[in-house]
Amino acid sequence: MVAMSVSDRAGLPRVLSLAQPTADSLHLGNFLGALRQWVPLQDDHDAFYGVADLHALTVEAEPAVRVDRSLRSAAQMLAAGVDPQRSTVFLQSHVPEHTQLMWVLATMTGFGQASRMTQFKDKSARFGADATNVGLFTYPVLMAADILLYQADRVPVGEDQRQHLELTRDLAVRFNGRHGTTFVVPEPHILPSVGRIADLADPSAKMSKTSSSPSGIVELLDEPKVNIKKIRSAVTDSEREIEFDEERKPGVANLLTILSALTGTSVEVLVKELAGRGYGDLKGAVADAVTAFATPYRERTLELMGERTELQAILADGADRARAVASATVAEVYRKIGLVQPRI
Repeated sequence: MVAMSVSDRAGLPRVLSLAQPTADSLHLGNFLGALRQWVPLQDDHDAFYGVADLHALTVEAEPAVRVDRSLRSAAQMLAAGVDPQRSTVFLQSHVPEHTQLMWVLATMTGFGQASRMTQFKDKSARFGADATNVGLFTYPVLMAADILLYQADRVPVGEDQRQHLELTRDLAVRFNGRHGTTFVVPEPHILPSVGRIADLADPSAKMSKTSSSPSGIVELLDEPKVNIKKIRSAVTDSEREIEFDEERKPGVANLLTILSALTGTSVEVLVKELAGRGYGDLKGAVADAVTAFATPYRERTLELMGERTELQAILADGADRARAVASATVAEVYRKIGLVQPRI
């Protein structure tokens, strides 16, 4: 089958997803849970994949760090298999229509509705009102603008983002009801679960950039030997038998989940193949699978970051494609709400 280019994708359902660049490297958990699953959607969707660098402003960072992380995020998308010939890849800040539509939607969002967003409530409760910025409060409205701007049919989300997507759907229905059909009301595309990827050092906790210890998290851009050492030191238990039991043997279950996700072999088959062998064999198999995937991924990411001409060209082209769609949406919205149109 010949892969369709971006220009051939008219009529396909549109999918939109953005990744926030708040770390120097993706870790194994967020790669398996999200980015890896963007790639097959390119086959039968008009895919728009962006780096949410405006959203990342809600987290403090030095300007040079922001630049590096944004470009690293884009490079990692490409290294993972996102194809700029089949998908539109762009930086959110390169498309000013995101914030233009966000302001319109903000005027239609009730304060109470915004206040009930779980992530805002959790973070403001954790850090206190004085340490919580207004950008964090309006974050879900900008996310709604991200989605509605491109008339996305489907949005890949995990359960933690479902509430934000419901706000997006509410705003689309509200605007359409007041001003006539304008926005596609997006449907959630719940990503198939690969299982919970746990902290290697504490398998009772999720692998997380913010809460995992350095020994518990597999950074995909680390040297292979660093991650091999972490996997070899992963917490298991005092027994020897390899079986999948998340309650009694969470460390072993986590290693089996990772191995299954990376090899495409079911956990049940892996357990049979490893019967009679020890935890060292399981850890060795996981280390080999992670290395086999992460080595070319890391090399391609660093290649793009080392010579940025190709990366910058891809992002510039993606921004042009994105703006072609986004500007049409904003022009229609402005006309319908009664803003004077500029002379051309």
